[in-house]
Amino acid sequence: MDMIGVAASSAAQLKAALRKLGPGLITGAADDDPSGIATYSQAGAQFGLAMLWTVVVTLPLMVAIQVVSARIGYVTGEGLSTNMRQHYPRWLLYGCVGLLVGANTLNIGADIAAMAEALRLLVGGSAHVYAVTFGLLCVVLQVFVPYERYVRWLKWLTLVLFAYVAVVLSVRVDWLAVARALVWPWPGLPAGRDVFVTLVAVLGTTISPYLFFWQAAQEVEDRQFRPHGVGEVRRELARIRHDTLVGMVLSNAIAFCIMLSTAVTLFSAGVRDIQTSAQAAEALRPVAGEFTFLLFGLGIIDTGMLAVPVLAGSAAYAVAGAMGWHGSLALNLRRGEGRGFYGVIAAATVVGVILCFTPTDPVRELFWSAVINGVVAVPIMALLMRMACNPRVMGEHVIGWRVRWLGWLATAVMGVTVLGMFVS
Repeated sequence: MDMIGVAASSAAQLKAALRKLGPGLITGAADDDPSGIATYSQAGAQFGLAMLWTVVVTLPLMVAIQVVSARIGYVTGEGLSTNMRQHYPRWLLYGCVGLLVGANTLNIGADIAAMAEALRLLVGGSAHVYAVTFGLLCVVLQVFVPYERYVRWLKWLTLVLFAYVAVVLSVRVDWLAVARALVWPWPGLPAGRDVFVTLVAVLGTTISPYLFFWQAAQEVEDRQFRPHGVGEVRRELARIRHDTLVGMVLSNAIAFCIMLSTAVTLFSAGVRDIQTSAQAAEALRPVAGEFTFLLFGLGIIDTGMLAVPVLAGSAAYAVAGAMGWHGSLALNLRRGEGRGFYGVIAAATVVGVILCFTPTDPVRELFWSAVINGVVAVPIMALLMRMACNPRVMGEHVIGWRVRWLGWLATAVMGVTVLGMFVS
């Protein structure tokens, strides 16, 4: 009887803990999209273990900037672009939103193409047919599934990311060499522009602008279901920190596993160039076995199903805020609500699908979408930090010195890396 009581109590505690996780967890999981998988795979294949340190170093910076984004959304009750419209010049607002929508649309196209190619490798058939199918499915889910049900589905979908942990466990790893690379990676990094480009891509797919807009908007969505009196705000801000930390640790742990698995297999086998995330899966098959190939391929499809709605949704939130529309996934299109908001979701996804039919080099789409995210992130991060430190925006809930220091450090690191890419 005691054992049953303990088990019931543990189950109740676990359910309560999972209930507290939401926007931060989903945002972290969406960070490991097919474009991210391709970027981390390319970094591991091209430089071996020498890029693993980036995943560790970026974790506190990533947590800080996502906490800033979420905090702005919760405290103000408005998304990032709405706050920009209320407190900053219109040219700055439209510039940031335009850059975000462009980067997101390219990213959607790259992700859908990767998902389609991964499915073709697994079961055969036409990648173009799969691309159209995936695009339609993502639009239908966002437009017609109620927000409360949709967000629960997204939470459970994050579990597929553990497939990449299984990939690492299924191959041989020299953990002593991994530890050495984390402490002193420089012998494995050649001088030149390629290193800076890869760094920008890794940083851009790790600290991505669409994640800022998405998490802030999701905190606004969740805010209506939560108390937000003066006494509750501190507890909610603590929840945001915990939720964000869990999501970003998960994101970076998976990124570490992806980079490590390709480093110990493809780099060791002399494979230096990965064209797509699907090709990364295919390249693993002769080196690491059929099981690893299957896990990698399924992971691409599942993470794409998670990331594409986040990319399209964050674009819609940004445009809605800039235009003064009411933007929410809880709006009911059948009642004529949110036509502009859902129109942006549909348009971004459709254009992304169209990009799958263009004769573009897959590596250009996937890898360079991450690079573009890295470049676009710099001005948006600087603006976020200005808002989070501004009492006119945040009232008495401006960010503390720790988050302020880490947030500005993240902005500076991203800016210096982008500058290094352009001048090298």
